[in-house]
Amino acid sequence: MSSEPIAAPAHAQEKWIVFLLVLINFTHIVDFVMMAPLNPFLKEALSINSSEFGLLVSSYTFSAAVAGFIAFFKFDAYDRRNALLFLYAGFIIGNLLCAVAPGYKFFLLSRVLAGAFGGVLGVLVFSVIGDIIPPARRGKTTGIVMAAFSAASVLGIPIGLILAQSFDFHAPFIFLTALSLIVYVFIWLKFPSLTVHRTHAAKDQDRKQLLHSFATNPNVRYSLLLTFCLMIAGFTVVPFISDYLVFNVGLDKENLFYTYFFGGLATAVSGPLVGKLADLYGKQKVFVIAALVSVLPIYMITVLPPLSLWFVIPCTTVFFICFGSRFVPAMTLVTSAVSPRERGSFMSINSTVQQFASSIAVVLSGLIIFNAPDGKMEYFWACGIVAVCFTFLSIAISYKVKEVS
Repeated sequence: MSSEPIAAPAHAQEKWIVFLLVLINFTHIVDFVMMAPLNPFLKEALSINSSEFGLLVSSYTFSAAVAGFIAFFKFDAYDRRNALLFLYAGFIIGNLLCAVAPGYKFFLLSRVLAGAFGGVLGVLVFSVIGDIIPPARRGKTTGIVMAAFSAASVLGIPIGLILAQSFDFHAPFIFLTALSLIVYVFIWLKFPSLTVHRTHAAKDQDRKQLLHSFATNPNVRYSLLLTFCLMIAGFTVVPFISDYLVFNVGLDKENLFYTYFFGGLATAVSGPLVGKLADLYGKQKVFVIAALVSVLPIYMITVLPPLSLWFVIPCTTVFFICFGSRFVPAMTLVTSAVSPRERGSFMSINSTVQQFASSIAVVLSGLIIFNAPDGKMEYFWACGIVAVCFTFLSIAISYKVKEVS
Protein backbone atom coordinates (compact mmCIF):
# COMPACT_ATOMS: atom_id res chain seq x y z
CA MET A 1 0.00 0.00 0.00
CA SER A 2 1.26 3.49 -0.90
CA SER A 3 0.75 5.80 2.05
CA GLU A 4 3.64 8.25 2.04
CA PRO A 5 2.48 11.62 0.68
CA ILE A 6 4.19 12.88 -2.45
CA ALA A 7 4.19 16.27 -4.04
CA ALA A 8 4.25 14.98 -7.61
CA PRO A 9 4.54 11.40 -8.93
CA ALA A 10 7.48 9.92 -10.79
CA HIS A 11 6.85 8.80 -14.36
CA ALA A 12 6.23 5.14 -13.45
CA GLN A 13 3.91 6.14 -10.63
CA GLU A 14 2.11 8.55 -12.94
CA LYS A 15 1.28 5.63 -15.24
CA TRP A 16 -0.21 3.71 -12.31
CA ILE A 17 -2.27 6.70 -11.28
CA VAL A 18 -3.63 7.22 -14.81
CA PHE A 19 -4.46 3.51 -15.08
CA LEU A 20 -6.40 3.63 -11.81
CA LEU A 21 -8.18 6.82 -12.90
CA VAL A 22 -9.30 4.96 -16.03
CA LEU A 23 -10.70 2.11 -13.91
CA ILE A 24 -12.48 4.55 -11.58
CA ASN A 25 -13.87 6.51 -14.50
CA PHE A 26 -14.93 3.29 -16.22
CA THR A 27 -16.99 2.02 -13.27
CA HIS A 28 -18.70 5.29 -12.41
CA ILE A 29 -19.44 6.00 -16.09
CA VAL A 30 -20.87 2.50 -16.58
CA ASP A 31 -23.13 3.19 -13.61
CA PHE A 32 -24.42 6.37 -15.22
CA VAL A 33 -24.57 5.50 -18.93
CA MET A 34 -25.98 2.01 -18.32
CA MET A 35 -29.30 3.62 -17.42
CA ALA A 36 -29.93 4.72 -21.02
CA PRO A 37 -29.75 1.28 -22.68
CA LEU A 38 -31.64 -0.25 -19.75
CA ASN A 39 -34.53 2.14 -20.47
CA PRO A 40 -36.82 -0.46 -22.15
CA PHE A 41 -36.06 -3.07 -19.46
CA LEU A 42 -36.69 -0.67 -16.57
CA LYS A 43 -39.92 0.68 -18.08
CA GLU A 44 -41.27 -2.85 -18.46
CA ALA A 45 -40.08 -4.21 -15.09
CA LEU A 46 -41.09 -1.17 -13.03
CA SER A 47 -44.21 -0.28 -15.11
CA ILE A 48 -43.08 3.33 -15.65
CA ASN A 49 -43.32 5.83 -18.53
CA SER A 50 -40.66 8.05 -20.16
CA SER A 51 -41.21 10.86 -17.67
CA GLU A 52 -40.70 8.53 -14.69
CA PHE A 53 -37.63 7.06 -16.34
CA GLY A 54 -36.34 10.60 -16.82
CA LEU A 55 -36.75 11.10 -13.08
CA LEU A 56 -34.57 8.04 -12.44
CA VAL A 57 -31.80 9.56 -14.54
CA SER A 58 -32.20 13.13 -13.30
CA SER A 59 -32.30 12.03 -9.63
CA TYR A 60 -28.74 10.73 -10.06
CA THR A 61 -27.47 13.89 -11.71
CA PHE A 62 -29.30 16.27 -9.37
CA SER A 63 -27.88 14.42 -6.36
CA ALA A 64 -24.42 14.63 -7.93
CA ALA A 65 -24.91 18.38 -8.44
CA VAL A 66 -25.74 18.95 -4.77
CA ALA A 67 -22.83 16.76 -3.64
CA GLY A 68 -20.48 18.60 -5.98
CA PHE A 69 -21.44 21.93 -4.46
CA ILE A 70 -20.90 20.60 -0.93
CA ALA A 71 -17.54 19.14 -1.98
CA PHE A 72 -16.48 22.63 -3.12
CA PHE A 73 -16.09 23.75 0.49
CA LYS A 74 -13.90 20.82 1.56
CA PHE A 75 -12.59 19.28 -1.64
CA ASP A 76 -8.99 20.53 -1.56
CA ALA A 77 -8.54 20.11 2.20
CA TYR A 78 -7.93 16.37 1.91
CA ASP A 79 -5.34 14.10 0.44
CA ARG A 80 -6.63 12.98 -2.96
CA ARG A 81 -6.17 9.32 -1.95
CA ASN A 82 -8.29 9.59 1.20
CA ALA A 83 -11.02 11.46 -0.65
CA LEU A 84 -11.01 8.83 -3.38
CA LEU A 85 -11.33 5.90 -0.97
CA PHE A 86 -14.23 7.55 0.87
CA LEU A 87 -16.15 8.49 -2.28
CA TYR A 88 -15.63 5.14 -3.98
CA ALA A 89 -16.89 3.28 -0.90
CA GLY A 90 -20.10 5.34 -0.98
CA PHE A 91 -20.43 4.69 -4.70
CA ILE A 92 -20.21 0.93 -4.11
CA ILE A 93 -22.89 1.05 -1.40
CA GLY A 94 -25.20 3.02 -3.70
CA ASN A 95 -24.89 0.39 -6.44
CA LEU A 96 -25.36 -2.44 -3.98
CA LEU A 97 -28.71 -0.91 -3.01
CA CYS A 98 -29.64 -0.64 -6.71
CA ALA A 99 -28.80 -4.33 -7.04
CA VAL A 100 -31.35 -5.29 -4.37
CA ALA A 101 -34.03 -2.63 -5.03
CA PRO A 102 -37.51 -4.25 -4.81
CA GLY A 103 -39.38 -1.47 -6.63
CA TYR A 104 -39.37 1.94 -8.26
CA LYS A 105 -39.19 4.16 -5.15
CA PHE A 106 -36.38 2.18 -3.52
CA PHE A 107 -34.50 2.14 -6.81
CA LEU A 108 -34.99 5.90 -7.16
CA LEU A 109 -33.52 6.54 -3.70
CA SER A 110 -30.62 4.20 -4.47
CA ARG A 111 -29.85 6.21 -7.60
CA VAL A 112 -29.80 9.38 -5.49
CA LEU A 113 -27.15 7.82 -3.20
CA ALA A 114 -25.09 6.49 -6.11
CA GLY A 115 -25.19 9.92 -7.75
CA ALA A 116 -24.05 11.73 -4.60
CA PHE A 117 -20.80 9.76 -4.56
CA GLY A 118 -20.38 8.88 -8.25
CA GLY A 119 -20.75 12.45 -9.46
CA VAL A 120 -18.00 13.74 -7.17
CA LEU A 121 -15.75 10.87 -8.27
CA GLY A 122 -15.74 12.41 -11.74
CA VAL A 123 -14.59 15.72 -10.26
CA LEU A 124 -11.77 14.01 -8.40
CA VAL A 125 -10.55 12.17 -11.49
CA PHE A 126 -10.12 15.33 -13.56
CA SER A 127 -8.70 17.28 -10.61
CA VAL A 128 -5.94 14.67 -10.27
CA ILE A 129 -5.20 15.01 -13.99
CA GLY A 130 -4.92 18.77 -13.57
CA ASP A 131 -2.69 18.29 -10.50
CA ILE A 132 -0.08 15.92 -11.89
CA ILE A 133 -0.14 16.13 -15.71
CA PRO A 134 1.73 19.01 -17.44
CA PRO A 135 -0.38 21.14 -19.82
CA ALA A 136 1.49 19.82 -22.86
CA ARG A 137 0.25 16.28 -22.17
CA ARG A 138 -3.04 17.08 -20.45
CA GLY A 139 -5.18 16.71 -23.59
CA LYS A 140 -3.76 13.28 -24.38
CA THR A 141 -4.23 12.08 -20.79
CA THR A 142 -7.77 13.46 -20.67
CA GLY A 143 -8.51 11.57 -23.89
CA ILE A 144 -7.14 8.36 -22.37
CA VAL A 145 -9.15 8.71 -19.18
CA MET A 146 -12.28 9.71 -21.07
CA ALA A 147 -11.81 6.62 -23.23
CA ALA A 148 -13.42 4.96 -20.22
CA PHE A 149 -16.68 6.15 -21.78
CA SER A 150 -15.80 4.10 -24.87
CA ALA A 151 -14.80 1.14 -22.74
CA ALA A 152 -18.09 1.45 -20.89
CA SER A 153 -19.88 1.22 -24.24
CA VAL A 154 -17.72 -1.62 -25.59
CA LEU A 155 -17.66 -3.74 -22.43
CA GLY A 156 -19.81 -2.43 -19.59
CA ILE A 157 -23.04 -1.63 -21.42
CA PRO A 158 -23.16 -4.80 -23.56
CA ILE A 159 -22.46 -6.95 -20.50
CA GLY A 160 -25.16 -5.06 -18.62
CA LEU A 161 -27.62 -5.63 -21.45
CA ILE A 162 -26.82 -9.35 -21.62
CA LEU A 163 -27.30 -9.68 -17.86
CA ALA A 164 -30.58 -7.73 -17.98
CA GLN A 165 -31.87 -9.97 -20.78
CA SER A 166 -30.73 -13.18 -19.06
CA PHE A 167 -31.96 -12.26 -15.57
CA ASP A 168 -33.50 -8.85 -14.78
CA PHE A 169 -32.50 -5.20 -14.33
CA HIS A 170 -30.85 -5.96 -10.95
CA ALA A 171 -28.15 -8.16 -12.51
CA PRO A 172 -26.08 -5.37 -14.13
CA PHE A 173 -25.82 -3.59 -10.76
CA ILE A 174 -24.73 -6.79 -9.03
CA PHE A 175 -21.99 -7.13 -11.65
CA LEU A 176 -20.94 -3.48 -11.25
CA THR A 177 -20.82 -3.76 -7.45
CA ALA A 178 -18.56 -6.82 -7.65
CA LEU A 179 -16.28 -5.14 -10.20
CA SER A 180 -16.08 -1.96 -8.13
CA LEU A 181 -15.03 -3.92 -5.06
CA ILE A 182 -12.07 -5.31 -7.02
CA VAL A 183 -11.13 -1.81 -8.20
CA TYR A 184 -11.38 -0.54 -4.62
CA VAL A 185 -8.75 -3.07 -3.52
CA PHE A 186 -6.39 -1.88 -6.26
CA ILE A 187 -6.92 1.75 -5.23
CA TRP A 188 -6.16 0.87 -1.60
CA LEU A 189 -2.97 -0.96 -2.57
CA LYS A 190 -1.61 1.16 -5.40
CA PHE A 191 -2.95 4.72 -5.37
CA PRO A 192 -0.41 7.02 -3.70
CA SER A 193 -1.08 9.85 -1.31
CA LEU A 194 -1.30 13.03 -3.44
CA THR A 195 -0.86 16.40 -1.76
CA VAL A 196 0.47 18.64 -4.55
CA HIS A 197 -2.83 20.54 -4.65
CA ARG A 198 -2.58 21.44 -0.96
CA THR A 199 0.41 23.64 -1.67
CA HIS A 200 -1.94 26.07 -3.39
CA ALA A 201 -5.30 25.10 -1.92
CA ALA A 202 -7.44 27.81 -0.39
CA LYS A 203 -8.12 27.62 3.36
CA ASP A 204 -11.63 26.88 4.62
CA GLN A 205 -12.27 30.49 5.58
CA ASP A 206 -11.39 31.56 2.05
CA ARG A 207 -14.10 29.43 0.40
CA LYS A 208 -16.76 32.10 0.28
CA GLN A 209 -14.23 34.54 -1.10
CA LEU A 210 -13.14 31.96 -3.68
CA LEU A 211 -16.78 31.36 -4.66
CA HIS A 212 -17.22 35.10 -5.08
CA SER A 213 -14.09 35.29 -7.22
CA PHE A 214 -15.46 32.54 -9.45
CA ALA A 215 -18.76 34.39 -9.80
CA THR A 216 -16.98 37.62 -10.80
CA ASN A 217 -14.36 36.00 -13.07
CA PRO A 218 -15.54 36.17 -16.71
CA ASN A 219 -13.31 33.23 -17.73
CA VAL A 220 -14.83 31.02 -15.04
CA ARG A 221 -18.36 32.11 -15.94
CA TYR A 222 -17.82 31.30 -19.62
CA SER A 223 -16.24 27.93 -18.73
CA LEU A 224 -19.23 26.98 -16.59
CA LEU A 225 -21.63 28.21 -19.25
CA LEU A 226 -19.80 26.08 -21.83
CA THR A 227 -20.23 23.05 -19.58
CA PHE A 228 -23.91 23.84 -19.05
CA CYS A 229 -24.71 24.18 -22.76
CA LEU A 230 -22.72 21.11 -23.73
CA MET A 231 -24.57 18.94 -21.21
CA ILE A 232 -27.95 20.22 -22.42
CA ALA A 233 -26.78 19.48 -25.97
CA GLY A 234 -26.09 15.87 -25.00
CA PHE A 235 -28.56 14.72 -22.40
CA THR A 236 -31.71 15.91 -24.09
CA VAL A 237 -31.04 13.02 -26.49
CA VAL A 238 -28.72 10.32 -25.11
CA PRO A 239 -30.83 8.78 -22.28
CA PHE A 240 -33.75 8.08 -24.64
CA ILE A 241 -31.88 6.66 -27.66
CA SER A 242 -32.29 2.98 -26.76
CA ASP A 243 -36.03 3.40 -26.20
CA TYR A 244 -36.36 5.14 -29.56
CA LEU A 245 -34.36 2.42 -31.33
CA VAL A 246 -36.59 -0.30 -29.87
CA PHE A 247 -40.05 1.25 -30.23
CA ASN A 248 -39.64 3.54 -33.25
CA VAL A 249 -36.81 2.11 -35.34
CA GLY A 250 -37.91 -1.48 -34.66
CA LEU A 251 -34.71 -2.87 -33.13
CA ASP A 252 -35.02 -5.95 -30.91
CA LYS A 253 -33.85 -5.39 -27.34
CA GLU A 254 -31.28 -8.14 -27.87
CA ASN A 255 -29.69 -6.14 -30.69
CA LEU A 256 -29.06 -3.02 -28.59
CA PHE A 257 -25.86 -4.81 -27.62
CA TYR A 258 -24.39 -4.30 -31.11
CA THR A 259 -25.13 -0.59 -31.34
CA TYR A 260 -23.32 0.19 -28.08
CA PHE A 261 -20.51 -2.30 -28.75
CA PHE A 262 -19.53 -0.93 -32.15
CA GLY A 263 -20.13 2.67 -31.09
CA GLY A 264 -17.90 2.23 -28.05
CA LEU A 265 -15.24 0.41 -30.07
CA ALA A 266 -15.04 3.32 -32.51
CA THR A 267 -14.86 5.97 -29.78
CA ALA A 268 -12.09 4.01 -28.02
CA VAL A 269 -9.98 4.96 -31.02
CA SER A 270 -11.37 8.44 -31.66
CA GLY A 271 -11.20 9.69 -28.04
CA PRO A 272 -7.40 9.55 -27.54
CA LEU A 273 -6.89 10.72 -31.14
CA VAL A 274 -8.99 13.83 -30.56
CA GLY A 275 -7.05 14.44 -27.35
CA LYS A 276 -3.76 14.40 -29.28
CA LEU A 277 -5.19 16.75 -31.89
CA ALA A 278 -6.26 19.12 -29.10
CA ASP A 279 -2.68 19.18 -27.79
CA LEU A 280 -1.27 19.80 -31.26
CA TYR A 281 -3.71 22.31 -32.73
CA GLY A 282 -5.40 23.87 -29.73
CA LYS A 283 -8.27 22.76 -27.54
CA GLN A 284 -10.73 25.42 -28.63
CA LYS A 285 -10.15 24.91 -32.36
CA VAL A 286 -10.54 21.14 -32.15
CA PHE A 287 -13.67 21.52 -30.02
CA VAL A 288 -15.32 23.82 -32.56
CA ILE A 289 -14.63 21.41 -35.41
CA ALA A 290 -15.85 18.40 -33.39
CA ALA A 291 -19.01 20.23 -32.30
CA LEU A 292 -19.85 21.34 -35.85
CA VAL A 293 -19.38 17.83 -37.19
CA SER A 294 -21.66 16.47 -34.42
CA VAL A 295 -24.71 18.55 -35.40
CA LEU A 296 -25.99 16.34 -38.21
CA PRO A 297 -25.55 12.98 -36.38
CA ILE A 298 -27.28 14.37 -33.27
CA TYR A 299 -30.39 15.36 -35.18
CA MET A 300 -30.24 12.29 -37.43
CA ILE A 301 -30.43 9.91 -34.47
CA THR A 302 -33.74 11.49 -33.35
CA VAL A 303 -35.52 11.04 -36.70
CA LEU A 304 -34.37 7.60 -37.83
CA PRO A 305 -37.13 5.68 -39.62
CA PRO A 306 -37.64 1.91 -39.18
CA LEU A 307 -34.39 0.27 -40.28
CA SER A 308 -32.65 -3.08 -40.11
CA LEU A 309 -29.85 -3.59 -37.59
CA TRP A 310 -27.08 -3.30 -40.20
CA PHE A 311 -28.28 0.15 -41.23
CA VAL A 312 -28.73 1.27 -37.62
CA ILE A 313 -25.20 0.32 -36.52
CA PRO A 314 -23.37 2.78 -38.86
CA CYS A 315 -25.77 5.56 -37.80
CA THR A 316 -25.31 4.99 -34.08
CA THR A 317 -21.54 4.49 -34.46
CA VAL A 318 -21.13 7.83 -36.22
CA PHE A 319 -23.28 9.43 -33.53
CA PHE A 320 -21.15 8.06 -30.68
CA ILE A 321 -17.90 9.13 -32.36
CA CYS A 322 -19.09 12.68 -32.98
CA PHE A 323 -20.86 13.00 -29.63
CA GLY A 324 -17.83 11.84 -27.64
CA SER A 325 -15.30 13.83 -29.65
CA ARG A 326 -16.76 17.11 -28.37
CA PHE A 327 -16.16 16.33 -24.73
CA VAL A 328 -12.41 15.60 -24.84
CA PRO A 329 -11.24 19.07 -26.01
CA ALA A 330 -14.05 20.80 -24.09
CA MET A 331 -13.11 19.10 -20.80
CA THR A 332 -9.42 19.84 -21.37
CA LEU A 333 -10.20 23.49 -22.10
CA VAL A 334 -12.39 23.83 -19.02
CA THR A 335 -9.79 22.11 -16.79
CA SER A 336 -7.16 24.59 -17.99
CA ALA A 337 -9.34 27.65 -17.41
CA VAL A 338 -8.20 28.25 -13.81
CA SER A 339 -4.94 28.31 -11.89
CA PRO A 340 -3.71 25.19 -9.99
CA ARG A 341 -4.64 26.65 -6.57
CA GLU A 342 -8.27 26.88 -7.67
CA ARG A 343 -8.58 23.78 -9.83
CA GLY A 344 -10.02 21.29 -7.35
CA SER A 345 -12.63 23.74 -6.09
CA PHE A 346 -13.44 24.91 -9.61
CA MET A 347 -13.93 21.33 -10.81
CA SER A 348 -16.39 20.77 -7.94
CA ILE A 349 -18.43 23.76 -9.09
CA ASN A 350 -18.07 22.65 -12.70
CA SER A 351 -19.36 19.20 -11.79
CA THR A 352 -22.30 20.78 -10.00
CA VAL A 353 -23.16 22.74 -13.14
CA GLN A 354 -22.60 19.67 -15.31
CA GLN A 355 -24.87 17.44 -13.27
CA PHE A 356 -27.51 20.14 -12.78
CA ALA A 357 -27.60 20.76 -16.54
CA SER A 358 -27.96 17.01 -17.16
CA SER A 359 -30.92 16.94 -14.76
CA ILE A 360 -32.58 19.83 -16.57
CA ALA A 361 -31.95 18.21 -19.97
CA VAL A 362 -33.45 14.85 -18.98
CA VAL A 363 -36.49 16.39 -17.30
CA LEU A 364 -37.02 18.67 -20.31
CA SER A 365 -36.91 15.71 -22.70
CA GLY A 366 -39.26 13.77 -20.43
CA LEU A 367 -41.75 16.61 -20.75
CA ILE A 368 -41.34 16.89 -24.54
CA ILE A 369 -41.55 13.19 -25.34
CA PHE A 370 -44.95 11.55 -25.47
CA ASN A 371 -45.41 7.77 -25.39
CA ALA A 372 -48.10 6.60 -27.81
CA PRO A 373 -50.31 3.61 -26.84
CA ASP A 374 -48.11 1.32 -28.97
CA GLY A 375 -44.98 2.46 -27.04
CA LYS A 376 -43.59 4.68 -29.79
CA MET A 377 -41.88 7.93 -28.76
CA GLU A 378 -43.43 11.05 -30.24
CA TYR A 379 -41.61 14.41 -30.56
CA PHE A 380 -38.12 12.98 -30.01
CA TRP A 381 -37.11 15.11 -33.02
CA ALA A 382 -37.85 18.20 -30.92
CA CYS A 383 -35.23 17.02 -28.41
CA GLY A 384 -32.81 16.80 -31.33
CA ILE A 385 -33.50 20.42 -32.27
CA VAL A 386 -32.85 21.52 -28.67
CA ALA A 387 -29.55 19.60 -28.69
CA VAL A 388 -28.46 21.18 -31.97
CA CYS A 389 -29.29 24.70 -30.78
CA PHE A 390 -27.28 24.26 -27.59
CA THR A 391 -24.40 22.79 -29.60
CA PHE A 392 -24.17 26.00 -31.62
CA LEU A 393 -24.45 28.04 -28.43
CA SER A 394 -21.57 26.07 -26.86
CA ILE A 395 -19.42 26.79 -29.92
CA ALA A 396 -20.00 30.52 -29.55
CA ILE A 397 -19.20 30.41 -25.83
CA SER A 398 -15.99 28.42 -26.34
CA TYR A 399 -14.39 31.42 -28.06
CA LYS A 400 -14.67 33.29 -24.74
CA VAL A 401 -12.80 30.69 -22.66
CA LYS A 402 -9.09 31.36 -22.15
CA GLU A 403 -6.46 28.88 -20.96
CA VAL A 404 -4.76 29.87 -17.69
CA SER A 405 -2.68 26.76 -17.00
